[in-house]
Amino acid sequence: MNYNPILIVTGEPNSVFLEIFFKVQKKYKIINPVILISSNKLLSMQMQKLKFKKKIKLLNPSKLNEYNLDNKTINLINVDYNPDRAFEKISNKSNIFIENSFNLAFKIIKKFKISKFINGPISKKSFLNKKFLGITEYISKKFKTNKTCMLIYNKELSVCPITTHLPLKLVAKEISKKAIIEKISLISSFYKKRFNQRPKIAILGLNPHCESVHHYDEDEKIIKPSIKYLSNKHNLSGPYSADTIFLKENRKKFDVIVGMYHDQVLTPLKTLFEYDAINITLGLPFIRISPDHGPNEKMLGQNKSNSTSLLKAIQFLDKN
Repeated sequence: MNYNPILIVTGEPNSVFLEIFFKVQKKYKIINPVILISSNKLLSMQMQKLKFKKKIKLLNPSKLNEYNLDNKTINLINVDYNPDRAFEKISNKSNIFIENSFNLAFKIIKKFKISKFINGPISKKSFLNKKFLGITEYISKKFKTNKTCMLIYNKELSVCPITTHLPLKLVAKEISKKAIIEKISLISSFYKKRFNQRPKIAILGLNPHCESVHHYDEDEKIIKPSIKYLSNKHNLSGPYSADTIFLKENRKKFDVIVGMYHDQVLTPLKTLFEYDAINITLGLPFIRISPDHGPNEKMLGQNKSNSTSLLKAIQFLDKN
């Protein structure tokens, strides 16, 4: 197997992922060979529906090291799936297909030591069924990795939530010194290894203005002591108030802003950069990236979806 292939699981079959994959194929010449794990029938039906023409090359997943791959064709590992139409409503019908796709990808990653992995979006409600908070946790469990981190990356500014997809009423209970230390260590290690850079990190408080009228103040009891402990090893400061840190003159001082919960940092980042961001899981034995958006069921088959995030994900992996 030549080069260092990018392995892609398409995820939820009734999503816009293949549409945006086709768009990336048209606008960007990918250097590293791409191996797609999906359904041959689904791929063919959506190619016809979206008027995208390219030959499909079916691969044997047990003999990948015997192929001399390029991107003149779509390199496909088929996973059985039998849709009636190119696009259907998201339901539990596709769960076995998604599970089989991920399991096959994980076997390939382990066997062939694949270091570059992208997955398309899934429906948390249908596929994860409240068993995992998100795909970050799902993949971490599969690789028995306890220390992982969600980094929403943009070359100008990245963000990381200490907690991921928790309901707000549960966030405070999950904020701990241990969790903060683990995330900061993973972020610093990633920037050092990937960019040879010591990132400038801002840590946000949990409460408005980093203050609380409650008898227990997480900012004073947990976040400030964590920052003090970490400041000797890492280039960080805080806690900062979430309502002002993303102002232009403030955010340009930092490479990464670490918040305490999902929407505290993802909402402003997506407002600033829209689709120009990718979701990277730090702490796995390979680089896992997903486009920073969901299945977008409302726009299925319309060929109007923005492909920027997937393009950025592929370009990020294609450089090395």
